[in-house]
Amino acid sequence: MNISDLLTKDTIILHLKSNIKDHVIDELTNTLDKSGKVSDVNIFKEAIHERESQSTTGIGDGIAIPHAKNSSVKEPTIVFGRSLSGVDYEALDGQPSHLFFMIAVPEGANNEHLDALSRLSTYLMDPKFKEKLLNCETEDEVLEAFISKEQEEGDLEADAGKEKEQIKQTAERKKIVAVTACPTGIAHTFMAADSLKAKAEELGYDIKVQTNGSGGVKNQLTKEDIERAEGVIVAASTKVDLESFVGKPLLEVPVTDGIRNPEQLLNKAARGEAPIYEGNTSSEQYEQQQGGTLGFYKHLMNGVSHMLPLVVGGGILIALSFLIDIDGKHPIAELFMTIGGSNAFFLLVPILSGFIAYSIADRPGLAPGLVGGLMAANGEAGFLGGLISGFLAGYIVLALKKGFRKLPQSIDGLKQVLIYPLFGILITGVLMSLIVGPVGGFNDWLKDILSNLGSGNAMLLGLIIGGMMAVDMGGPVNKAAYTFGLALVEAGNYEPMAAIMAAGMVPPLGLAIATTLFKNRFNKQEREAGKTAYVLGASFITEGAIPFAAADPIRVISACVAGASLTGGLSMLFGNATPAPHGGLFVIMTVKQPFLYLLAIIAGALLTAVLTGVLKKSKVTI
Repeated sequence: MNISDLLTKDTIILHLKSNIKDHVIDELTNTLDKSGKVSDVNIFKEAIHERESQSTTGIGDGIAIPHAKNSSVKEPTIVFGRSLSGVDYEALDGQPSHLFFMIAVPEGANNEHLDALSRLSTYLMDPKFKEKLLNCETEDEVLEAFISKEQEEGDLEADAGKEKEQIKQTAERKKIVAVTACPTGIAHTFMAADSLKAKAEELGYDIKVQTNGSGGVKNQLTKEDIERAEGVIVAASTKVDLESFVGKPLLEVPVTDGIRNPEQLLNKAARGEAPIYEGNTSSEQYEQQQGGTLGFYKHLMNGVSHMLPLVVGGGILIALSFLIDIDGKHPIAELFMTIGGSNAFFLLVPILSGFIAYSIADRPGLAPGLVGGLMAANGEAGFLGGLISGFLAGYIVLALKKGFRKLPQSIDGLKQVLIYPLFGILITGVLMSLIVGPVGGFNDWLKDILSNLGSGNAMLLGLIIGGMMAVDMGGPVNKAAYTFGLALVEAGNYEPMAAIMAAGMVPPLGLAIATTLFKNRFNKQEREAGKTAYVLGASFITEGAIPFAAADPIRVISACVAGASLTGGLSMLFGNATPAPHGGLFVIMTVKQPFLYLLAIIAGALLTAVLTGVLKKSKVTI
């Protein structure tokens, strides 16, 4: 099956009307719906947004490939959209996207369909083909471009097959093996594979790439392939079994690095400049060799990301309960508080702990982590207790794996269902029974300190956590401040979270205002991005400021930190508080003293805008 079989005239949009990412998705999915290829467009759209929340499908070089595999799709389909002016699709290279390929795959799609879709990534790596698509004037010309490309690729493959095979057999070429995988296994998986193969050919390396796609494992690496390889590259944003690579130099990176940085990865692998992978029992040592990128922060964020839906949903329900009846006696207010507080919020600490442990020790760590987290919650050790129990359970299970490694292979099955759960839960439980009391006491002390802060100290706290929200705009420092706020929300102290959310809105809002007031400080693309930043800022998406910071980090980050610190300090000084940990201005009525809260946000955003206008140099003449 060919790409031209999946693309029809009624799924081609030569001139996209939208210039905002979410609106482009709407336009593409609506076209898919009109073509009759989905049974429920809203379900498919949710699947697309869920995929975008994992990582952007704007892969760079002017291309975006939103995709989803969903039961609402009737048959495999591609919707092609084009924007000559470009759209800020949060692409990996920060540049506008012009060509959009929305891939819709049904749950039961066969391998023939998935093979056809994987070829699309190969075609898009050809600059001449991309240029041809940009210059097409009719839908028929788009279809003809794909038909011609398919014929051309077929001829080239037939002519070059023997020659490539001979080159690969030459002993002097260094041999590398790789695995690529992304959460949905449709687009990024194959683009990373094609990028690595193309660059390896250019550099003179012999490479074999295994793709873990939605249609299953393709081009699977054999034991002989791995033994002959100088090094291993695993470019994946989902879990990959690494046990077959024990004893080999191994680079583990996100799938997007395989697309964007193939040369650097290949050279390191070929020279053996990667840490030796020693198996799951040595993961902590391996993470340290990798420079810590797979360490504490990864495990913490795995727990926080699984906990966050409970925080947001439960927090907003609690806030709505307060809005309906501050005393909680109204039946609806009582129901909302029961759902959000007594149930959703009760699960926060166990889920946090369980998925931290899961990140460290894989599936065997989940049960001990959940139990340790539940003990922390019941013992009022709270969020801090959940953090401790998660890391404790994870590394206990790693130690168990190492300790029981020499048991006979015949009882490997017992390890997963008996040994690891029994001893993991027991040891974690015993240790947590000793830890819960002191941690609970520390939490009570911390709550007393925060409750009795004078206005000056409260403002100082707000200045600090506000500045942290703007330092790296979604990075580790930002997440540390946000995690601190979540811990206090779970403990019943809502003022720091209000300051954190307000400060997190300031960078994108302040830069959006700057693009309006100081147009000559920004190029056309940045001024267009400023329009989107208004919405992102109002929604508490601090990452909306990243494109501006990337272009001029020192000036922009300095202005953002100043504005966010001011807002955080004012919010604490005004006594603003909210149990809703997300939502930005859309949940402002859940905030205590909302008008003063709005004043704090405006003050910080204006300070950021003015400082940006003063610090940045003129770029264009308006």
